[in-house]
Amino acid sequence: MGLVVQKYGGSSVADAEGIKRVAKRIVEAKKNGNDVVVVVSAMGDTTDELIDLAEQVSPMPAGRELDMLLTAGERISMALLAMAIKNLGHKAQSFTGSQAGVITDSVHNKARIIDVTPGRIRTALDEGNIAIVAGFQGVSQDKKDITTLGRGGSDTTAVALAAALDAEVCEIYTDVDGVFTADPRVVKKARKIDWISFEDMLELASSGSKVLLHRCVEYARRYNIPIHVRSSFSGLQGTWVSSEPIEQGDKKVEQAIISGVAHDTSEAKITVVGVPDKPGEAASIFRTIADAEINIDMVVQNVSAASTGLTDISFTLPKTEGRKAIDALEKNRAGIGFDSLRYDDQIGKISLVGAGMKTNPGVTADFFTALSDAGVNIELISTSEIRISVVTRKDDVPEAVRAVHTAFGLDSDSDEAVVYGGTGR
Repeated sequence: MGLVVQKYGGSSVADAEGIKRVAKRIVEAKKNGNDVVVVVSAMGDTTDELIDLAEQVSPMPAGRELDMLLTAGERISMALLAMAIKNLGHKAQSFTGSQAGVITDSVHNKARIIDVTPGRIRTALDEGNIAIVAGFQGVSQDKKDITTLGRGGSDTTAVALAAALDAEVCEIYTDVDGVFTADPRVVKKARKIDWISFEDMLELASSGSKVLLHRCVEYARRYNIPIHVRSSFSGLQGTWVSSEPIEQGDKKVEQAIISGVAHDTSEAKITVVGVPDKPGEAASIFRTIADAEINIDMVVQNVSAASTGLTDISFTLPKTEGRKAIDALEKNRAGIGFDSLRYDDQIGKISLVGAGMKTNPGVTADFFTALSDAGVNIELISTSEIRISVVTRKDDVPEAVRAVHTAFGLDSDSDEAVVYGGTGR
């Protein structure tokens, strides 16, 4: 008997019918001889609705109380799903994140998992139960406060439980049939990927692909937990994410030269204008940003003007952190010595990802040629061994993604990509 961890997103349990459909799939896995642990997200748009409600009551809700509010969504889902499974004649117990032993640090709204002690889950499984766990939440190690893990937290919960329970696989059920070569909402001819390495998936996730979040994939890579991304709306095989290629029939699936094209329109760009071009200035800027607990993505520094000895430094960051970053830099303007700040939230990032890029000459040239032919202007460039990313205007992103996707022969012969629930997640 194996142990399988399954995770179901909000679109899969959006209503009573969805919950009953998911319950049947879970029971089927149990009938196949598996111990089953299920991690569930809040129903549909419940989390967004709770956030809106909190902001109507308080423009800046306290982090601790916001976490107490938001975790209610997953608790509703887990209880209803347990009821549906029991109605099918099987035993089930539901657990909050803290009851499941998900221990985190004390950072509210974006806590990180420190440890998982799933003693109660193991007991429930030994008693023949299907264990249902509320995703996205845990309990802080020091104060024992309820915490939430931030965006994609339920995926991370599932992988963390799979690692702690030594599961054979972590199945991530969503509303698309797997990981595609591009967002199927933007590229109708996107192809489903049968297998992708942890490294390529990490690059896609960090570049804007929303099927799996970066923290989830990083956790799976660290503990070597295979992930199977598939749809809860169909019975099709999905995408395997693992360290080694899977076998289909008598041969292994080969790694593609290009894994896919990702895009992200959730970032903004800040340009620090008139920075003295001398050692330590960039360090002062990014120390200020780090002290404000803000993550940055791409960075570029212009060549300084010979007449003034001043330069401009631009970087991208999440739009949600834009105001905080501007305030932090303005507060330290005298210490840094810059002239002014420019803020731009109408940008988008397009990334080409593939482990085969480093051994195939011409990939970079083809990428920029495709963007040029589509009339797309480039503002920033960032590269790694398996990724090329550029920043352009937000309005140019859909056309740019489609142009690059076609240029690298990623289009399928038919409109294969289906988003069953409408979100692609």
